[in-house]
Amino acid sequence: MSLSKTDLIITVKTFEDLNIRELYELLQLRSEVFVVEQDCVYQDLDGKDQKALHIIGTRNGKIVAYTRCFKPGDYFAEAAIGRVVVAEEFRKDGYGHQIMKASVAAISEHYKTNIIKLSAQTYLIDFYNSHGFKTTGESYLEDGIP
Repeated sequence: MSLSKTDLIITVKTFEDLNIRELYELLQLRSEVFVVEQDCVYQDLDGKDQKALHIIGTRNGKIVAYTRCFKPGDYFAEAAIGRVVVAEEFRKDGYGHQIMKASVAAISEHYKTNIIKLSAQTYLIDFYNSHGFKTTGESYLEDGIP
């Protein structure tokens, strides 16, 4: 079977299932986007990765999209999706939508719920709304980003 240039291979892993290369690559991707690209100094290694399901999107063996998901009570009272990230050069390939669909499906399968909460940057509201999320609460600054 051959993959088209837009195929994203998605795997779901617990923290214990991650190998060293995968952990390094996903942390590198998160750092590239959240720290360097967004010019935001914050503590990415927050001790929550160990509780999360890691939704990993690879293309040609390299991690290019990622989220981490939590069961209800581990982050918010509801199940949660966080650290949604796609490598800059792949953002026009629809990988953000693919990784979000896979994340919602993983929460449904692993945690048996479709009630999911996330905290999102304001400019991404339309993206999350397209996946059925609704805006609640007031806008706020987190790490200097609305």
